[in-house]
Amino acid sequence: MIEFQHVFKSYGRGANILADINFKINSGDFVFISGPSGAGKSTLLKLIAGLEPPSRGAITVKDTRIDHITKRAIPYLRRTVGIILQDTHLLYDRSALDNVMLPLAVMGFDHHTSLSRARAAIVKVGLGGKEKLNPIELSGGEQQRLAIARAIVNHPKILIADEPTANLDQENAQLILEVFRDFNRVGTTTLIASHDRPLLQKHSNRTLLIEPGRFTDLGYHA
Repeated sequence: MIEFQHVFKSYGRGANILADINFKINSGDFVFISGPSGAGKSTLLKLIAGLEPPSRGAITVKDTRIDHITKRAIPYLRRTVGIILQDTHLLYDRSALDNVMLPLAVMGFDHHTSLSRARAAIVKVGLGGKEKLNPIELSGGEQQRLAIARAIVNHPKILIADEPTANLDQENAQLILEVFRDFNRVGTTTLIASHDRPLLQKHSNRTLLIEPGRFTDLGYHA
């Protein structure tokens, strides 16, 4: 499903943010990416999503070599990848509902299907009743949950989340982790970057640890 082979990433002539990274994630895995801030967790997720190219090495996602893919082909790959970044990139010129419907409109879904799916996704992340609000009227945590609704609305095969619970209280963090678990149970490969160790210990099946200058696959665990 996802494989890194001797992957390096640097910007310009700067030092490598990621160096000689090797791992394989199987279809249906639920993986936490752990490590201190600045160690490269976000960069790793962006490489998987095709948002950044590797400096060297091979990255395969769903039988597609990301390091060889053309810019024109990247949007088609992303249609099967749900991406939740720390910057939510919500659109403030439209409602919460319209924000969540947008990926489905891009994919060509009819209005009725898009509306039904978007409403269901909003309810699933605990924002029922706030569909008509502009995202700027929502709290930071609510905006994060709205971004999650947008990422899951097209039922992606791969779900990537960068610190998705960082702005949430314990109750809502638990809600979002259960949403991720629900998708994982029906086969969605899920990767979550987090430095929240208690969260990791409670939910993780497998952990990849990124530290400055070091990468460790801690493997599968109960």
